Amino acid sequence: MANFTNNETILSILDKIPPGKRYSDVEDGNGNQYVDLVQEGGGVLGIALVGYTYVLEKAGIRFCSLAGTSAGAINTMMMAGLGEIKETKSEKILDILSNKNLYDFVDGDKAVKKIIDKVINKEKGAKFSLLWKIRNGLKIFKILKKKLGINPGNDFETWITDELEKAGISSMLDLENKRKKLPQGLKNVNTGEDINNMVAKLAIITSDISTHTKTEFPKMSKLYWENPNSVSPAKLVRASMSIPFFFEPFEIENIPNAKKPQDESWYKLARYNGPVPSKIKFVDGGMLSNFPINVFHREDGGVPRMPTFGARLSTYRENFSKTDGLLGISGAMISTMRQIYDYDFLLKNPDYSRLICRIDADGKFNWLDFNMSEEDQVNLFNAGAQKALEFLIGFDWEAYKVVRAEN
Repeated sequence: MANFTNNETILSILDKIPPGKRYSDVEDGNGNQYVDLVQEGGGVLGIALVGYTYVLEKAGIRFCSLAGTSAGAINTMMMAGLGEIKETKSEKILDILSNKNLYDFVDGDKAVKKIIDKVINKEKGAKFSLLWKIRNGLKIFKILKKKLGINPGNDFETWITDELEKAGISSMLDLENKRKKLPQGLKNVNTGEDINNMVAKLAIITSDISTHTKTEFPKMSKLYWENPNSVSPAKLVRASMSIPFFFEPFEIENIPNAKKPQDESWYKLARYNGPVPSKIKFVDGGMLSNFPINVFHREDGGVPRMPTFGARLSTYRENFSKTDGLLGISGAMISTMRQIYDYDFLLKNPDYSRLICRIDADGKFNWLDFNMSEEDQVNLFNAGAQKALEFLIGFDWEAYKVVRAEN
């Protein structure tokens, strides 16, 4: 872990954090300021998210409500489960990551691993013979036809289950009880009032492809489990990070009220008005909302007492897609689906642009490179930390409140 926290780049970044700056009106008895946080998905690029939160925690910022998709959901769940709201979590996450071989997540057979390695290393000059393409293309097709994904995803679910259990979290009820413990001495520094009603929300986004639903856990958990409180929070994250075809879809069986012609709860929460299936498959939440920045938005307007910060991993539509070929148009359609919902919200709420940190990690790193070198992992962490510093320096809480009041 020392390679992450004691390298020259990160130490220089920490020295430049603005001292005593105001980022929120909510503060605890120890002087920590509180914000809500939304984190974008992006495979292994999620390491940059840890760099981002690490710097914010060093600036005295703590996180109340948390939301994320895919890789963002992983960091979100770790931050929610590895300690109380008042505690720092990023160093704990770093310690876990530094002791985990991320390549273990690629848990398909050995032949699949070799194929993935070669495809990723194509960027580094690897070449493919026609015979190699045909032979391995057929192999992948057969696996996908049978399993719908080339990796089971079991190693990931076991890993995050074990890490949460080490922190005393075996069920959603355990997590809920931990999240209810508010920091001592919470107050609104603007009004001087004590705060006793702060609610630490959690939102993990995934895509229910059986009923065509953008699912938000744990809010919608009762639709999928008879007793959601007993479910391991790891399953929520496993559903969110199910990258289509790379991982097998996450499946839930024995859905409550299955085969009913209609169900009031389904219509109320999901606007689904058909018969309830007995089992449901999920793929990556990024297919519908890779950056769910709208999830904590106040529909009634008004100036919030704390902001909702957002950390993005991807570029912001800075180039167009080539759509002349089948692969090109397929990729373009997927990119449109996974981003446009979030962009639509940002278009209607331009004030949020002041709250978002753009790390743009996908410009230099491959989001599926689970065999990434330690050097690149440190560089990713540093990239998130550097952008976090730039965000902290540029953010103006008082100016943002004026903009929200005007809107």
